[in-house]
Amino acid sequence: MPGGRRDNLRRGNSGRGEERLRLAAAKGRLRPAKLSVGSQASAVGSGRPPRRDYEKMVVQTRNKHKELPSKGVQSPRGPLRGRRGPDHRERGPLTEERGAKASRPSTPGPTHLSGSSGGGHHKGARVSPLRRLLMASVRRLLCLVLEKLPMLQHYQSYSWNLTLALGAFVGILHWAHLTTLFENDRHFSHLSTLEREMTFRTEMGLYYSYFKTMIEAPSFLRGLWMTMNDRLTEFPLVINAVKRFHLYPEVILAFWYRLYTGTMDLIGIQTKVCWNVSRGQGLNPVESCEGLGDPACFYITVIFVLNGLMMTLFFIYGTYLSGSQVGGLITVLCYFFNHGESTRVMWTPPLRESFSYPFHVLQMLIITHVLRSRQNCKKDFIALIVSNVAFMLPWQFAQFILFTQMASLFPMYVVGYIEPYKFLKIIAVNMVSIAICFILMFGNRTYLSSYFASSLIITWAIMKKRNKIQKLQSSECTFWIIQCFLWWSGTIILKVTLSQLFAVSDHIQLSDLITARILRYTDFDTLMYTCAPEFDFMEKETPLRYTKTLLLPVVALISYLIFRKVIPDILYMLSTGETFSRKQLQQDESKNPPTILLVFHELQLFAFAILAVFIMRLKLFLTPHMSVMASLICSKRLFGRFFDRIRFGNFVLALLMVMSIQGWLNLQSQWSIIGEFSNAPQEELLQWIRQNTRPDAVFAGAMPTMASVKLSTLRPIVNHPHYEDGGLRARTKIVYSVYSRKTAKEVRDKLLQLHVNYYILEEAWCVVRTKPGCSMLEIWDVEDPMNAAKPSLCSILVKDGRPYFTSMFQNSMYRVFKVN
Repeated sequence: MPGGRRDNLRRGNSGRGEERLRLAAAKGRLRPAKLSVGSQASAVGSGRPPRRDYEKMVVQTRNKHKELPSKGVQSPRGPLRGRRGPDHRERGPLTEERGAKASRPSTPGPTHLSGSSGGGHHKGARVSPLRRLLMASVRRLLCLVLEKLPMLQHYQSYSWNLTLALGAFVGILHWAHLTTLFENDRHFSHLSTLEREMTFRTEMGLYYSYFKTMIEAPSFLRGLWMTMNDRLTEFPLVINAVKRFHLYPEVILAFWYRLYTGTMDLIGIQTKVCWNVSRGQGLNPVESCEGLGDPACFYITVIFVLNGLMMTLFFIYGTYLSGSQVGGLITVLCYFFNHGESTRVMWTPPLRESFSYPFHVLQMLIITHVLRSRQNCKKDFIALIVSNVAFMLPWQFAQFILFTQMASLFPMYVVGYIEPYKFLKIIAVNMVSIAICFILMFGNRTYLSSYFASSLIITWAIMKKRNKIQKLQSSECTFWIIQCFLWWSGTIILKVTLSQLFAVSDHIQLSDLITARILRYTDFDTLMYTCAPEFDFMEKETPLRYTKTLLLPVVALISYLIFRKVIPDILYMLSTGETFSRKQLQQDESKNPPTILLVFHELQLFAFAILAVFIMRLKLFLTPHMSVMASLICSKRLFGRFFDRIRFGNFVLALLMVMSIQGWLNLQSQWSIIGEFSNAPQEELLQWIRQNTRPDAVFAGAMPTMASVKLSTLRPIVNHPHYEDGGLRARTKIVYSVYSRKTAKEVRDKLLQLHVNYYILEEAWCVVRTKPGCSMLEIWDVEDPMNAAKPSLCSILVKDGRPYFTSMFQNSMYRVFKVN
């Protein structure tokens, strides 16, 4: 879960760079190849000289099992792109800025929910047709907003046909944007299969390894059985990986891939193109393939298409909430202008959030419609169940986000914004969703012991005993306070009780990390999380970045106006003891947007802001929700009097012009990230393991590296990056004791108990320190103060590990020791 390195949600500004030429001959047509003119780019941290220019000859194949031999002139990937070395910082919603320190080793630690490997350089953007199309499309999107401004007088009337057409356009635009950033960052189209697998570092490689297992098995069902009876990931244990790691996305994608390649092979349609790529500088040429017939390309393409559809949902969401298509376009523009603060899918595609978050947007849109609708339509609640299940199945932390939704809805019920009958229906739908997930996940008890499940039970109990609770007080304010107190205390007590009852107390959740931060509690496990940048507090620069694009000022103004409208209603209800009647709700619903939606989205914004402040990586939820809230700038309900005094079209035009100043710079900064993945030391390590160890040899080491070993060599491992499980944390603690001050014999004996044959030591982890108290030695000194005066075992092993460890392999980054 936590990252052992820097995960950026946003890249910093870059300087200008040299233009790139992409040349290749393929059946009489030009094919782009990444070449530079006058470039002297070298590998990050490796000091490699630039590679020579080259061309490539394409060989087409249509079946991954029947590839034709590549031939022709070999194609370089080289000097044109700043190649990344092994010591780099990976991006994700945790660290905000990469910069001159990109070659510094990352912090050792668990890596779940963390970023990808590699790091692009901020250089001059490659002038490519796709980038020109992206820039032109964004400009066209701005023009669409300006053209729609005269229609603002019709605030509540819009054509759903035009809405869907515009939604499809922005969805394709976002897909193209993600694809461009990903390709620019890694030069993925020119990587070999092994190199592509190495780019899926940390838990990304773990997830992708199961997709690989299912597509390479003799049949899909055989591959699924192997995944559900996994003997490699936690040797010698046999685990159900679908249940443990939420692998339904990989199961579905593997089925689609086998269906696609089988159908295309049957009808004789080619699915991929392969060529030889010359890597220069003494490195052997590799074969690189493109097309949906290549497993990695298929996997990545589906993820980016899904996140393109997410942008379509954002447009529809903003349009529906604000009652204006201009509101939907403002949502999209705010998302693009703050793209680096909103997502990291372009850097870390296989993470669980990449599959889950788009369904969160759908779920929020459906719950918004349910709250707004006068009728409790059955199909709306069915759609809500489907979206809940799709959101929760791929990601174990989705339940905590839905808990914040219940924390927003319950105060609205207490005050009287939601009718009891509708609220009971919502609770019932959520309970059914949890039951479905529990069944589909083979009885995964974390669904039953979550804060979300506990809050549903407590909410239902309070609603059933509402009349009895009301007799305990004399004022309306006291009644509200009693209900809220019972809800919070009851939820926490029931959650702890259920965790003990179902024996899932050893699973770390987001709530546990927030509690540890508040109480300043530290131990080995919490330090492994909190030392990872993505689980640090929100950076002080983040609000400044929001302010530069005017996102924060606009949302702050909207929030102020919402409070101005809601507080008088609350004071009136407190003074009279009345709540909103059905008639009042219907009258309020005729206004756009209704008060109930304003209150709900404001409470959700507050909840997401709290989460993002404590855990920076949860900006994933805050920034997009702020973009949706920005659509309310088009709401006549909030700005009606202001509209009457000035021409609102001019106001929106001026606002967008100021937003686009920094927003356009942010987009150009992303487009200017040019890099190419290269990790020769790790490639050398994986090749050595393949050629010099038995297939049943058991490995241990740093969690990110273990994922790559399991994916690319199929050797059994004893620890991996999915750090939430208590048993896995205990194993990892033993494995990481190599970086402690314990004796070599003590560590050797513990490793033998885990059946470890080889240990992979990374020397950088012996000394790396991203912030005070976060080096491995400092973490171990907190956990094991008795040995604080002794020398580190790591430094001893680097010199000579005998007689307990024998050095078998060594390069600039890795040492492989045989455990004697």
